Amino acid sequence: MSNKQRVITDWYSKYSSSIYRYILMTIRHAHHAEDLTQETFLKAYKYFHSFKWEANPKTWLFSIAHNVTVDFMRKKQPYLYLMEMFPIKAAKGESPDEIVQINESSNELFQAIGRLKKSYREIIILRKIKEFSIKETAEILNWSESKVKSTLSRAIQALEKELLKEGFVYENTI
Repeated sequence: MSNKQRVITDWYSKYSSSIYRYILMTIRHAHHAEDLTQETFLKAYKYFHSFKWEANPKTWLFSIAHNVTVDFMRKKQPYLYLMEMFPIKAAKGESPDEIVQINESSNELFQAIGRLKKSYREIIILRKIKEFSIKETAEILNWSESKVKSTLSRAIQALEKELLKEGFVYENTI
């Protein structure tokens, strides 16, 4: 096994489930998320020579995952994508404490995030769910750090409006 294969295998074992969950939260389709996760690591293998060793491999891999996901969404028919992104369900009944917690089991919150525009969804997922720093998020999205900060602020406000539309009342602790 070459050094490149060992490194990619190690990165896969460390980061593949996190990248899969990121892609799944973005596109909301398990089978496609699996495929795109594999494609992310194939591209990492193919472009391994371009990795800058002073960079964080997780950030680099998430950047690849982001680009792979964007390409996938561009190719997919917009109507079908919207139907998958916004399933019709008026789920209520979670307590405000459960809604405030951003975690992968909060279906209502993820549905509200899914109704946000793409840039808001991405920034909330990367900063608040995946907990990337402002700098890392800027690198992944190829944005300035000030754009990350301002977009996150607007995204949280938009998420709050979505949750309020659904009848959820909570304290903004995001």
